[in-house]
Amino acid sequence: MADFKVKDPSLAKEGFLSIEWAESRMPVLMEIRKEFEKKKPLKGLKIGASLHVTKETAVLVKTLMVGGAEVSLCASNPLSTQDEVAAALVEEGVNVYAWRGETTEEYYWCIDKVLSQTPNLTLDDGADLVTTIHSKRKDLIKNIVGGTEETTTGVVRIRAMAQQGVLGYPVIAVNDAYTKYLFDNRYGTGQSTIDGIMRATSGMIAGKNFVVVGYGWCGKGIAMRAKGMGANVVVVEVNPLRALEALMDGFIVTSMLKAAEIGDIFVTATGNINVITLKHFEKMKDGAILANSGHFNVEIDIPKLENIAVSKRRIRPNVDEYRLKDGRKLYLLAEGRLVNLSAAEGHPPEVMMMSFANQALCVEYLSKKGKQLKPKVYKVPEKIDKQVAFLALKTRNIKIDRLTKEQKKYLKSWEMGTT
Repeated sequence: MADFKVKDPSLAKEGFLSIEWAESRMPVLMEIRKEFEKKKPLKGLKIGASLHVTKETAVLVKTLMVGGAEVSLCASNPLSTQDEVAAALVEEGVNVYAWRGETTEEYYWCIDKVLSQTPNLTLDDGADLVTTIHSKRKDLIKNIVGGTEETTTGVVRIRAMAQQGVLGYPVIAVNDAYTKYLFDNRYGTGQSTIDGIMRATSGMIAGKNFVVVGYGWCGKGIAMRAKGMGANVVVVEVNPLRALEALMDGFIVTSMLKAAEIGDIFVTATGNINVITLKHFEKMKDGAILANSGHFNVEIDIPKLENIAVSKRRIRPNVDEYRLKDGRKLYLLAEGRLVNLSAAEGHPPEVMMMSFANQALCVEYLSKKGKQLKPKVYKVPEKIDKQVAFLALKTRNIKIDRLTKEQKKYLKSWEMGTT
């Protein structure tokens, strides 16, 4: 019997239907599941996971269990849990500690419950599990063979730990796999962020000045989708190379202060703190909409917004109205948390299947090699990255050419030049 705390166990039936739908959209992960079922590569392994508790995550968790693992799961964001999925996973035998609307105290209680199951391997999305282990549960490190990290923000945190010499076990940066960031970050975040904004506001995108703060792979995807919806896209960047790229991609590039004056919709995707703050709120139009697509709710300076507001009310689900002294109203979506997961359902299953295929295969890799690795951050092995890409093409019935022997030889030689 699984140990658990979820919102409503009676939602399991609805959750099973959602998971079944996701499985039908995630053929790559289902192919890996078949292999795991035959080989049981994770037999005896206890996995602790802090991930968004969605239907797509459920497909990954079930795959790990089929491979022989015992899984304990908590959310990686207080607002991203799909309660019906959490209930269904409990019936599957997963130790689940997650529900939508957790307080900060409850959020970390759930992390502590996962760690109480003494995992041998960790799966993280944002690094809250890893950092809690290293700050409060160092006793667990000796039994952990390795971990994986799903998102940019988490990789940044864990790399900082490694650089400071405090990381206690090897972690694979799944986020840095080509089959993750080129697709999940760009196409997944791009589509699901627009989805979250539209579900929350029911507003029009076309014709609006749409400010994208940050032009990494997530920002690129958001800008691309907003442009496709007919928005006038403005990009704010601190990296001159990315700013130049945004300019060449056809977008207006300017400072945050100038963008604040013209923007109708603002989306942050930087992984940094207070990129929209008091001096920007003071310049914004009446009715401006603020949303975040970065992992943590620190990119928009919410305490400053709270301080300058004379009133605050929830005008519709996932939309908080802040009225300022001069009568202007600013609208914050999803409490400044991940708008694509808090106000919508996150990335489509078709793109999550590649990210989670990397997760599953990296867990298998760590179960075999983890004890031999030093405590630092590793890239996804190239073989795994290419295997995921190959399976993604195969499940779409797409065949590609291979290099001939002559071509392979040419690429390894230096003698042949201009003829």
